[in-house]
Amino acid sequence: MAAAGAEAAAEEEKRLPEGDPESGGDSDDEGDSDSSGDGEDEEKENEAEIQRLEEQLSINAFDYNCHLDLIKLLRQEGELVKLRRARQKMSELFPLTEGPEIWLEYAQYSIGGIGQEGGIERVRSIFERALTAVGLHVTKGTALWEAYREFENAILETAQPAPGSIPSPEQQQVLCSQLEKIHTLFRRQLGIPLLDMEASYAEYEEWSEEPIPETTVKNYKKALQQLEKCKPYEEALLGAETPKLAEYQAYIDFEMKAGDPARIQLIYERALAENCLVPDLWARYNQYLDRQLKVKELVLSAHDRAVRNCPWTVGLWIRYLLAMERHRVEHSIISEMFEKALNAGFIQATDYVEIWQAYLDYLRRRVDFTQDSSKELEELRSAFARAVEYLKQEVEERFSESGDPSCTIMQNWARVEARLCNNMQKARELWDNIMTKGNAKYANMWLEYYNLERAHGDTQHCRKALHRAVQCTSDYPEHVCEVLLTLERIEGTLEDWDAAVQKTENRLARVNEQRAKAAEKEAALAKQEEERAEQRKQARAEKKASKKAKKNRAGDKRKADEDDEGEWGQEEELPSKRHRAEGDGVLPEEDMEVETGLFGRSEKPDGPAAPKEKASTSRKDIPKVFHDSSKDKVTVFVSNLSYTMAEPEAKLRELFGSCGEVVEVRAVFNNKGTFRGYCYVQFREEEAARQALGLDRTAVEGRPMFVSPCVDKNKNPDFKVFRYSTTLEKHKLFISGLPFSCTKEELEEVCKAHGNVKDIRLVTNRAGKPKGLAYVEYENEAQASQAVLKMDGLTVKDHVIKVMISNPPLRKLPERPDPSKASLALPRQIYGARGKGRTQLSMMPRALQRQSNPVAKAENGMVQNSPAASSEPPAEPKKMSNADFAKMLLKK
Repeated sequence: MAAAGAEAAAEEEKRLPEGDPESGGDSDDEGDSDSSGDGEDEEKENEAEIQRLEEQLSINAFDYNCHLDLIKLLRQEGELVKLRRARQKMSELFPLTEGPEIWLEYAQYSIGGIGQEGGIERVRSIFERALTAVGLHVTKGTALWEAYREFENAILETAQPAPGSIPSPEQQQVLCSQLEKIHTLFRRQLGIPLLDMEASYAEYEEWSEEPIPETTVKNYKKALQQLEKCKPYEEALLGAETPKLAEYQAYIDFEMKAGDPARIQLIYERALAENCLVPDLWARYNQYLDRQLKVKELVLSAHDRAVRNCPWTVGLWIRYLLAMERHRVEHSIISEMFEKALNAGFIQATDYVEIWQAYLDYLRRRVDFTQDSSKELEELRSAFARAVEYLKQEVEERFSESGDPSCTIMQNWARVEARLCNNMQKARELWDNIMTKGNAKYANMWLEYYNLERAHGDTQHCRKALHRAVQCTSDYPEHVCEVLLTLERIEGTLEDWDAAVQKTENRLARVNEQRAKAAEKEAALAKQEEERAEQRKQARAEKKASKKAKKNRAGDKRKADEDDEGEWGQEEELPSKRHRAEGDGVLPEEDMEVETGLFGRSEKPDGPAAPKEKASTSRKDIPKVFHDSSKDKVTVFVSNLSYTMAEPEAKLRELFGSCGEVVEVRAVFNNKGTFRGYCYVQFREEEAARQALGLDRTAVEGRPMFVSPCVDKNKNPDFKVFRYSTTLEKHKLFISGLPFSCTKEELEEVCKAHGNVKDIRLVTNRAGKPKGLAYVEYENEAQASQAVLKMDGLTVKDHVIKVMISNPPLRKLPERPDPSKASLALPRQIYGARGKGRTQLSMMPRALQRQSNPVAKAENGMVQNSPAASSEPPAEPKKMSNADFAKMLLKK
């Protein structure tokens, strides 16, 4: 189907005088440019930019935005010849979207040439093509039919004889012929389900001097019934938001069941008019045309538009090459199309492997292998060599990866040489090359070569290949050993058998030795982990006992202070000064009461202690929260909540109430009655719990709330919940380097200039603070690709951002320590909670350090026994009472 807009533009260009500028004011723009004050500087900048854009297009001819920028600048500079050439290149690569409006405009425009020779028939031809393309459009087809009838009515008026005159037989024949044309248009239109077809029927009744034929009435009623079936789908399209893919797909399925090829084609075209950058939609349309209609012009046109709209999708190019071969297009045209595909700018290295394989398959099918040599065979071999070189030079340099690590193209080349050309020598050379590219360690690669040698080679080379396989294979050596022994058992001599047995035994002995060492290493690591777990457990027990002893000493300390109140009351300022130095300068009210009681400063010993004792009692009365694992399916686990949240039960019950009936909210508190930031939310129905998972990452009091399924980690230690994809997503961007102050709305304003933004996620930490990272999801791959080209390196609030297609790297597992050095490893608690050294600052007063590490001095002042020189550990410091502390401070 031809692009009506492009054809109209071509017709208009033909009618322009050779020296006239194109429509659109190019000459005016040129005058404006020359009349500007700083025109010369601006002209130089524009020329440099034009040169840059042309160089960019020479690298990637499918850069849509680059074409637009170049055309805009050429228009501004008045470069008419270059402008026309640039528009022509863009129209060749990117077709205009066809629709009822553009066809109607084109048909009305063509009426301007009615006075030329054959003008009437040319206009009718255009109208007929327009009806074929969009005349079945339920909501917009009526306007085209009416325009066609108006054109024929205008011709009828010109054919009417002058008033009062009698028409001649020739005039009467012309009148009858023209009337029949209008009758035919009415009857054709009334047989098609179109919006407001009742008005068209009434218009026909009023216009026609004869009764409407019964056949036309039946077709009209049948079309009305069909219209009623189509209305729900049309209403769904009217009410849906762009891109309406689900609604169009439902409409397509409906038409596929009806089985009318013209209507199926039309609904596909309507869907593509609004979603011309969706590769999957093009693929389904082309598959339908390939398998059902099979009309050459229609099929190839659709394939051509598909690759021009979505050039980055390798699957569309492959289908196009197959369709061209299927319809016996000339070899030179297919080769030219393949070269265009190589310059399409695919996103992945593997895409280039796929397009090369498709082209090589096509070339192989052209070869007549009954001949020893032919032009087609030489072309095939040359293409194989070029493919290998292209993947090595072009693809690896661009993507920093091969795209074909297992050398599938070279394997296919070797199969062609061995099976079809009987050239095992070339096949062996190719397999030697394959093995030198890091594939010699894989058993399946050796067995692939062995099977080829077995089928088309000889036993000597089979034996040689298996001996090398036994020596080199590292993943499954037992397998190749077994194959070697099987070969010698069937075809080998005793000497061959003995050599094979000896070689396999030696190899397997080394493999078993290596595996034993690896097992010992694993066991040592497991044992080390157990020891560390035991050490952590012991450390926790000691810490718990220490806290308990400290709590008891604190009680004794308060009692001792009350007894010594009168003696040490003069030191009452010291504790508050020490706490102000350690804290923020202001003590909480409760802490101040504790300190006054510690040194006997409180005049009302019973006053401040009473509320604290009461609070302590109330905290101990809070029951511990236990979860019933039998209710996991109706329960969600909510975490990362603020510790200062007031009444978490009530707040979360209100928050999750929209998901379903909440049976219970069980918030978790610590021993002091402080909310620990997580809870269990139990629902009445399992469906409500599933809906509650959708509230994951919802902001609650400035923090992202985590909602996850309730799973017993003891039974499922590896269970993790991560709602976002960790694989390549071609329609999603990853943006880094954003300023922390950048909001979601500000980022959307930047991104929506390059396509329809479906979702934006700003990455935050557990506290809800931004990390300068974001994921932006576009409607399709094309928009995402263009956004990368335009936004990468963009400055946002003085921050240069980096933009790339979302493809998170695989999470690296932590390296395990060498068990041979396990004796040198220190216990975990020496290093601290995260494996790093604890702070070097001592939290013990200097006076106590001097007391606990007495240093004897010689008469000349030299140290006689320093801690560094002594091999014995320092003596454990003497435990001091509160009175001892006070005496020590008074000496200062």
